[in-house]
Amino acid sequence: MPEDGHGGPGGAYPPIAEHGLIGDLRTVALVDTRGTIDWYCSPRFDAPSVFATLLDAERGGSFELAVDLPGCTTKQFYFPDTNVLITRFFAADGVGEIQDFMPIPEDPREADRHRLIRRVVCVRGALPFRALVAPRFGYATESHTVRTYEDRAVFTSPSMSLTLESTVPVEQDGVDVRARFKLHEGEAAVFALDRGDTALPQRGCAIAEAEDEFTATVAYWRRWLAGSRYRGRWREMVHRSALTLKLLTYAPTGGIVAAPTTSLPELMGGERNWDYRYVWVRDAAFCVYALLRLGFADEAEAFMGFLSEHVTLCHGCPAGPLQIMYRIDGGREIPERELPHLSGYQGSVPVRVGNAAAGQLQLDIYGALIDSIYLYDKWAQPISSDRWDELCVLVDWVCANWDQPDEGIWETRGGRHDFVYSRLMCWVAIERAMRMAARRGLPADIPRWRDTRDTIYRQIMRRGWSPELGAFVQHLDGDLLDASVLMMPLAKFVSPTDPKWLSTLDALGRGLVSDSLVYRYDAQASPDGLTGHEGTFSICSFWYVEALTRAGHVDEARLAFEKMLTYANHVGLYAEEIGHTGEQLGNFPQAFTHLALISAAFNLDQALG
Repeated sequence: MPEDGHGGPGGAYPPIAEHGLIGDLRTVALVDTRGTIDWYCSPRFDAPSVFATLLDAERGGSFELAVDLPGCTTKQFYFPDTNVLITRFFAADGVGEIQDFMPIPEDPREADRHRLIRRVVCVRGALPFRALVAPRFGYATESHTVRTYEDRAVFTSPSMSLTLESTVPVEQDGVDVRARFKLHEGEAAVFALDRGDTALPQRGCAIAEAEDEFTATVAYWRRWLAGSRYRGRWREMVHRSALTLKLLTYAPTGGIVAAPTTSLPELMGGERNWDYRYVWVRDAAFCVYALLRLGFADEAEAFMGFLSEHVTLCHGCPAGPLQIMYRIDGGREIPERELPHLSGYQGSVPVRVGNAAAGQLQLDIYGALIDSIYLYDKWAQPISSDRWDELCVLVDWVCANWDQPDEGIWETRGGRHDFVYSRLMCWVAIERAMRMAARRGLPADIPRWRDTRDTIYRQIMRRGWSPELGAFVQHLDGDLLDASVLMMPLAKFVSPTDPKWLSTLDALGRGLVSDSLVYRYDAQASPDGLTGHEGTFSICSFWYVEALTRAGHVDEARLAFEKMLTYANHVGLYAEEIGHTGEQLGNFPQAFTHLALISAAFNLDQALG
């Protein structure tokens, strides 16, 4: 663990994995293991940053809070079964801790406050503490003023204002605020950061009120987690993944973001830096599947509401009736731009906001979405007649458009190809819709759907299979491996013990697997339009576990799963990728990884009995 606190300006970048996450179902804050909030956007996930030293240690802004002594060691953990984060400081003179959390108010109007509470407690001995609150509004592009009062400070920028309530004296330092104070065993101090430009009345945050907010926040998360039906071997990791997926949900609409950060690099110093603070149809649909498996039907219902109330089908759009991603309010416009004034995490540029991939054609999203609707209809409650009509529009569009090249699940920027995975998920879209129609007697053009489904199946078997490799491949008539085909048995396209599939599993193990870690493809052999290499893709590693499980290789699957668990960070979180030396890479934490962990654990538990 780090041995002393780091300053925001000029401070070193902590490893991506050295963070915990707190949030209020509208936005989140990342807290590093040294007690610094170095990423926070307000008032929602995709809003401009307030604290962003994660993307520029000099200019980004941060909220530091730490023991004011050299040589401290720190440890971080979650208060059990909650998203309340505890950072502990161990020094020669005592032990202190910071309790970080964002309350989930029952009154939706109070949610506009976006209160972020940092409670400092001296657990043993006596310790000096220091705080530095240095916001940099609008991705560090806006100037701001600060005014200090006896128990608070108000930061005001052109776009918003923040109010810092404090139970210890604070002093102005330019446009920042500092505090130094000493606590003895059993004493506490509280800092509360509220959005100030709302119609809500100003609220203090005395020590007693912070205690009440802490108790209520703990109760909220434990009450939510009590809805889980999972009782398997990996309960702690599965429940941490579920709590993380819940944190990535935008409560006002039910949308689920792919990750709460932007531009954390897939390659240090490289250009593979993307903004993931949006609702990917694919990722969110897979989240619904994972949460339904655990018994969280309300979240599935909320996402169905997001689709019906906030997403409008686009008739005549070249990329199809659905975009691959939407803003968390359902908006379609996500223009991508670069922020050249930010130096990037460890110099990884460009820093991007928005995402140009929103305009890509990715045919697989229809299969992911319709599969999640099928499962919701089966496990939660039957979908409405209006939703069935909308689903039929999607399936009819897939029947007319499945046989064309697209950018694929990996959103390559090297041109369109006939990806096997895209064909596979078009098959899933039609097949699941046919199941729903048959089970419920719903009206559908079954002869057309059946003919198209069977045509796709035969094409994949004929042109998606390479006799030379003895494997299903990345794109039709190709000879390159791609980990996305691990979904074939998971989607019930092929039997998990089919000889062709077992041969494919062996080929993937030889070509893309490194000690249980799975590369999604060979970027050198299959150019994706970007420079540099990347790490192993964690969702693929969990897919591999599940494919091994279903193929009957249970011991191998369990070992691979246990190895993957060692790559989680200290509080059980995963980024998108894992680098060559085990470091986390890419945006953090990543919904895709956590939902795949849940699915792999669930199926492995069943196989082990």
